[in-house]
Amino acid sequence: MSSSSRRATGLTLALAPLLLALALGLPLVRAAAPNPVVPSLTLFAGTTTGLWRSIDWSESWSRVSGGTPGVSLAGLGAARAIRPLGPQVWLGGDGGVFLSDDWGESWALVAPTPGVNVVLPSRWPNSDPTLFVATAAGLLRSPDAGRTLAPTALGCPGVRRLEWPGPALAVACQRGFFVTSDGGEHFSGPGIGLPDVPVLAIALSSYFVADPVAFAAPVSGGVYRSSDGGAHWSAAGLEGERVFDLVWIGRFLYAAAEKALYRSEDVGAHWQRLSSAPGRPSRLLFPLGGIEGFLATDRGIFRTPDAGERWQAAGLPGLEVLELATFPGPDTPSRKKR
Repeated sequence: MSSSSRRATGLTLALAPLLLALALGLPLVRAAAPNPVVPSLTLFAGTTTGLWRSIDWSESWSRVSGGTPGVSLAGLGAARAIRPLGPQVWLGGDGGVFLSDDWGESWALVAPTPGVNVVLPSRWPNSDPTLFVATAAGLLRSPDAGRTLAPTALGCPGVRRLEWPGPALAVACQRGFFVTSDGGEHFSGPGIGLPDVPVLAIALSSYFVADPVAFAAPVSGGVYRSSDGGAHWSAAGLEGERVFDLVWIGRFLYAAAEKALYRSEDVGAHWQRLSSAPGRPSRLLFPLGGIEGFLATDRGIFRTPDAGERWQAAGLPGLEVLELATFPGPDTPSRKKR
């Protein structure tokens, strides 16, 4: 895909972030900013050495250092969690939880909690300031947008992934897959049939309350499927393949494995090998609904114009990229109900 085509593709969504931010009641970026951010073209990348941002859909990248005004990101360390929600961008890493209200131009330290892997705010922060923070030690919950944090009842360290379709919250951690429907007061899991090992990636039905289908990728390899909210699991293919991320869009389920990218069109019954992995993957992102995508790897960022059949370098060569994010995030209301 040409540079002009990529820009045109991004610009077709130029109004979407602004309209969504207005619907959420979030402030927009300052009009007087010297280098105004175009939301539809913005990508954030977290690496082992900090945060990077592209304002031209991966054509170029710049290091985000924070500073005046606001705090420096020198103490962030590895940036493992990025959650843009309009101009409000949540960031987590070795040095705690940070927040920007202007697309990453300036930052505030919200909580100095060490070892943050995931930061997950409510989709409607103005009406529900709940924030979940996943760390190496366990899962924390804040009722006030991070000002106070307290442990949940999970009791499982090494929390790597969170999915919050509402009201259920799903957790991937050192002892498997767990679900809470009361904000972390009680958890069920890890279920029957899932290997008793850490889970690296999960994917849930968008309609999880009515259609509690979930997929999990344990560190031992393969993909597992549950049709009852994690109570029972069965193998769903890719045995022997270590899968680092799962993405479920419409009828397509993608698995970013150590050696290759796979896709299933029948909820894991059969898998098609799309391409070799250009590096060890950490995150797979389809911001435009499943055609153009980005892959974070230990060799930088790669982009696909055709849903994973071909990959080309897209920045940060030689860096280990841990996380990728954009706004609005992949909207998947059409995920297939099973």
